Amino acid sequence: MARLFRSLRKTLTLTLTLTHQFQHQPCISRRSYISDMRKSAFEGNILRLLRNEIQYELQSSPPNNPVTKFNSFIVDGRAGERWITLKRQYADEDIKLEVTMFDGAVPAPTPTPNGGVVNSDEMQMHITVIVNISKGEGRVLEIMCSAWPDSIEIKRLFIRANEKIIAEPYAGPEFTELDDELQDKLYDFLEVRGINDELAGFLHQYMKNKDKVELIGWMERVKSFIERK
Repeated sequence: MARLFRSLRKTLTLTLTLTHQFQHQPCISRRSYISDMRKSAFEGNILRLLRNEIQYELQSSPPNNPVTKFNSFIVDGRAGERWITLKRQYADEDIKLEVTMFDGAVPAPTPTPNGGVVNSDEMQMHITVIVNISKGEGRVLEIMCSAWPDSIEIKRLFIRANEKIIAEPYAGPEFTELDDELQDKLYDFLEVRGINDELAGFLHQYMKNKDKVELIGWMERVKSFIERK
Protein backbone atom coordinates (compact mmCIF):
# COMPACT_ATOMS: atom_id res chain seq x y z
CA MET A 1 0.00 0.00 0.00
CA ALA A 2 2.79 2.40 0.93
CA ARG A 3 4.47 1.61 -2.38
CA LEU A 4 1.17 2.41 -4.18
CA PHE A 5 0.87 5.77 -2.39
CA ARG A 6 4.50 6.64 -3.26
CA SER A 7 3.82 5.79 -6.91
CA LEU A 8 0.62 7.85 -6.96
CA ARG A 9 2.43 10.79 -5.30
CA LYS A 10 5.21 10.68 -7.95
CA THR A 11 2.64 10.55 -10.72
CA LEU A 12 0.67 13.45 -9.23
CA THR A 13 3.84 15.51 -8.74
CA LEU A 14 4.92 14.90 -12.33
CA THR A 15 1.44 15.77 -13.59
CA LEU A 16 1.32 19.01 -11.63
CA THR A 17 4.81 19.97 -12.82
CA LEU A 18 3.96 19.35 -16.47
CA THR A 19 0.65 21.20 -16.04
CA HIS A 20 2.46 24.17 -14.52
CA GLN A 21 5.00 24.26 -17.36
CA PHE A 22 2.26 23.88 -19.94
CA GLN A 23 0.27 26.73 -18.41
CA HIS A 24 3.17 29.18 -18.18
CA GLN A 25 5.28 28.44 -21.25
CA PRO A 26 2.77 29.79 -23.79
CA CYS A 27 2.45 33.01 -21.77
CA ILE A 28 6.23 33.57 -21.78
CA SER A 29 6.46 32.83 -25.49
CA ARG A 30 3.52 35.12 -26.18
CA ARG A 31 5.10 38.01 -24.25
CA SER A 32 8.41 37.47 -26.07
CA TYR A 33 6.60 37.36 -29.41
CA ILE A 34 4.71 40.58 -28.67
CA SER A 35 7.93 42.26 -27.51
CA ASP A 36 9.72 41.22 -30.69
CA MET A 37 6.81 42.47 -32.78
CA ARG A 38 6.85 45.84 -31.04
CA LYS A 39 10.62 46.15 -31.46
CA SER A 40 10.37 45.23 -35.13
CA ALA A 41 7.54 47.72 -35.73
CA PHE A 42 9.43 50.47 -33.86
CA GLU A 43 12.63 49.91 -35.84
CA GLY A 44 10.65 49.59 -39.07
CA ASN A 45 9.10 53.00 -38.45
CA ILE A 46 12.51 54.57 -37.85
CA LEU A 47 13.88 52.97 -41.02
CA ARG A 48 10.90 54.21 -43.03
CA LEU A 49 11.42 57.78 -41.78
CA LEU A 50 15.16 57.64 -42.49
CA ARG A 51 14.61 56.32 -46.03
CA ASN A 52 12.05 59.07 -46.68
CA GLU A 53 14.42 61.76 -45.41
CA ILE A 54 17.35 60.43 -47.45
CA GLN A 55 15.20 60.25 -50.57
CA TYR A 56 13.90 63.78 -50.00
CA GLU A 57 17.41 65.21 -49.58
CA LEU A 58 18.64 63.42 -52.70
CA GLN A 59 15.69 64.48 -54.84
CA SER A 60 15.04 68.03 -53.63
CA SER A 61 18.57 69.30 -54.27
CA PRO A 62 21.08 66.51 -54.90
CA PRO A 63 24.53 67.24 -53.42
CA ASN A 64 27.40 67.85 -55.81
CA ASN A 65 30.73 66.08 -55.77
CA PRO A 66 32.99 68.23 -53.55
CA VAL A 67 35.48 70.30 -55.53
CA THR A 68 39.17 69.84 -54.77
CA LYS A 69 40.46 73.16 -56.12
CA PHE A 70 39.45 76.82 -55.96
CA ASN A 71 41.61 79.32 -57.81
CA SER A 72 45.12 78.69 -56.43
CA PHE A 73 43.93 76.75 -53.36
CA ILE A 74 43.90 72.98 -52.98
CA VAL A 75 40.77 72.03 -51.03
CA ASP A 76 40.73 69.10 -48.59
CA GLY A 77 37.06 68.45 -47.83
CA ARG A 78 37.70 66.38 -44.68
CA ALA A 79 34.86 63.90 -45.14
CA GLY A 80 33.05 63.29 -41.87
CA GLU A 81 34.65 66.35 -40.23
CA ARG A 82 33.09 69.71 -39.38
CA TRP A 83 35.88 71.67 -41.03
CA ILE A 84 37.97 71.76 -44.22
CA THR A 85 41.50 72.81 -45.14
CA LEU A 86 42.71 74.97 -48.03
CA LYS A 87 46.39 75.27 -48.95
CA ARG A 88 48.46 77.21 -51.45
CA GLN A 89 51.90 78.65 -52.06
CA TYR A 90 52.49 82.37 -52.53
CA ALA A 91 56.07 83.41 -53.28
CA ASP A 92 58.07 82.00 -50.34
CA GLU A 93 55.00 81.59 -48.13
CA ASP A 94 53.03 78.49 -47.15
CA ILE A 95 49.41 79.49 -46.67
CA LYS A 96 46.90 77.24 -44.92
CA LEU A 97 43.28 78.01 -44.13
CA GLU A 98 41.31 76.00 -41.59
CA VAL A 99 37.61 76.61 -42.19
CA THR A 100 34.68 75.53 -40.03
CA MET A 101 31.26 74.54 -41.26
CA PHE A 102 28.50 77.02 -40.37
CA ASP A 103 29.07 77.89 -36.71
CA GLY A 104 26.64 80.73 -36.14
CA ALA A 105 24.15 83.13 -37.69
CA VAL A 106 23.09 86.76 -37.35
CA PRO A 107 20.20 88.77 -38.81
CA ALA A 108 21.05 89.80 -42.36
CA PRO A 109 21.64 93.54 -42.83
CA THR A 110 19.20 95.30 -45.15
CA PRO A 111 20.06 98.72 -46.64
CA THR A 112 17.54 101.53 -46.11
CA PRO A 113 16.70 104.30 -48.63
CA ASN A 114 18.63 106.88 -46.59
CA GLY A 115 21.79 104.80 -46.63
CA GLY A 116 21.40 103.20 -43.22
CA VAL A 117 21.20 99.49 -42.43
CA VAL A 118 18.59 97.55 -40.47
CA ASN A 119 18.42 93.88 -39.54
CA SER A 120 15.96 91.80 -41.54
CA ASP A 121 14.10 88.68 -40.50
CA GLU A 122 16.43 86.61 -42.68
CA MET A 123 19.60 85.16 -41.19
CA GLN A 124 23.06 85.10 -42.70
CA MET A 125 25.33 82.22 -41.79
CA HIS A 126 28.78 82.62 -40.24
CA ILE A 127 31.95 80.65 -41.01
CA THR A 128 35.19 80.92 -39.05
CA VAL A 129 38.39 81.03 -41.11
CA ILE A 130 41.83 80.68 -39.49
CA VAL A 131 44.59 81.83 -41.83
CA ASN A 132 48.13 80.58 -41.15
CA ILE A 133 50.98 82.13 -43.16
CA SER A 134 54.49 80.76 -42.62
CA LYS A 135 57.90 81.24 -44.21
CA GLY A 136 59.98 78.09 -43.85
CA GLU A 137 60.71 77.23 -40.21
CA GLY A 138 60.19 80.78 -38.95
CA ARG A 139 57.29 82.41 -37.17
CA VAL A 140 53.68 81.96 -38.23
CA LEU A 141 51.24 84.80 -38.77
CA GLU A 142 47.75 83.71 -37.79
CA ILE A 143 44.77 85.80 -38.81
CA MET A 144 41.33 85.05 -37.40
CA CYS A 145 38.58 85.89 -39.89
CA SER A 146 34.84 85.65 -40.35
CA ALA A 147 33.50 84.59 -43.73
CA TRP A 148 30.08 86.06 -44.47
CA PRO A 149 28.17 85.16 -47.64
CA ASP A 150 29.84 87.97 -49.62
CA SER A 151 32.76 89.23 -47.54
CA ILE A 152 35.78 88.41 -45.41
CA GLU A 153 36.10 90.19 -42.07
CA ILE A 154 39.37 90.22 -40.12
CA LYS A 155 38.89 89.75 -36.38
CA ARG A 156 42.39 89.51 -34.93
CA LEU A 157 46.06 88.79 -35.69
CA PHE A 158 48.50 86.60 -33.76
CA ILE A 159 52.13 85.62 -34.06
CA ARG A 160 53.27 82.09 -33.21
CA ALA A 161 56.79 80.69 -32.93
CA ASN A 162 55.56 77.87 -35.15
CA GLU A 163 52.27 76.33 -36.15
CA LYS A 164 52.15 73.94 -33.18
CA ILE A 165 52.81 76.51 -30.46
CA ILE A 166 50.14 78.77 -28.97
CA ALA A 167 50.22 82.50 -29.62
CA GLU A 168 52.68 84.69 -27.77
CA PRO A 169 51.45 86.13 -24.42
CA TYR A 170 50.65 89.55 -25.89
CA ALA A 171 48.20 88.84 -28.69
CA GLY A 172 47.94 92.40 -29.95
CA PRO A 173 44.97 94.78 -30.03
CA GLU A 174 41.54 94.14 -31.45
CA PHE A 175 41.65 94.57 -35.21
CA THR A 176 39.10 97.39 -35.12
CA GLU A 177 41.39 99.34 -32.76
CA LEU A 178 44.07 99.61 -35.44
CA ASP A 179 44.52 102.67 -37.61
CA ASP A 180 42.00 102.67 -40.47
CA GLU A 181 44.69 102.81 -43.13
CA LEU A 182 46.52 99.88 -41.52
CA GLN A 183 43.28 97.90 -41.50
CA ASP A 184 42.85 98.58 -45.23
CA LYS A 185 46.42 97.49 -45.95
CA LEU A 186 45.93 94.24 -44.05
CA TYR A 187 42.83 93.52 -46.13
CA ASP A 188 44.98 94.20 -49.22
CA PHE A 189 47.58 91.80 -47.76
CA LEU A 190 44.97 89.02 -47.71
CA GLU A 191 43.48 90.04 -51.06
CA VAL A 192 46.69 89.46 -53.02
CA ARG A 193 46.91 86.01 -51.42
CA GLY A 194 43.45 85.08 -52.65
CA ILE A 195 41.70 85.51 -49.31
CA ASN A 196 38.91 87.81 -50.36
CA ASP A 197 35.18 88.25 -50.86
CA GLU A 198 35.17 85.78 -53.76
CA LEU A 199 36.63 83.13 -51.48
CA ALA A 200 33.95 83.89 -48.86
CA GLY A 201 31.23 83.24 -51.43
CA PHE A 202 32.89 79.98 -52.46
CA LEU A 203 33.14 78.82 -48.84
CA HIS A 204 29.45 79.40 -48.21
CA GLN A 205 28.46 77.44 -51.30
CA TYR A 206 30.91 74.67 -50.41
CA MET A 207 29.62 74.40 -46.83
CA LYS A 208 25.98 74.28 -47.95
CA ASN A 209 26.86 71.29 -50.07
CA LYS A 210 29.03 69.71 -47.36
CA ASP A 211 26.26 70.15 -44.80
CA LYS A 212 23.89 68.15 -47.03
CA VAL A 213 26.52 65.48 -47.81
CA GLU A 214 27.31 65.01 -44.11
CA LEU A 215 23.60 64.87 -43.19
CA ILE A 216 22.88 62.18 -45.77
CA GLY A 217 25.97 60.23 -44.70
CA TRP A 218 24.89 60.42 -41.05
CA MET A 219 21.39 59.16 -41.85
CA GLU A 220 22.84 56.32 -43.94
CA ARG A 221 25.05 55.22 -41.04
CA VAL A 222 22.15 55.29 -38.58
CA LYS A 223 19.99 53.30 -41.01
CA SER A 224 22.75 50.75 -41.55
CA PHE A 225 23.16 50.26 -37.80
CA ILE A 226 19.43 49.67 -37.19
CA GLU A 227 19.21 47.29 -40.17
CA ARG A 228 22.07 45.18 -38.82
CA LYS A 229 20.89 41.90 -37.29
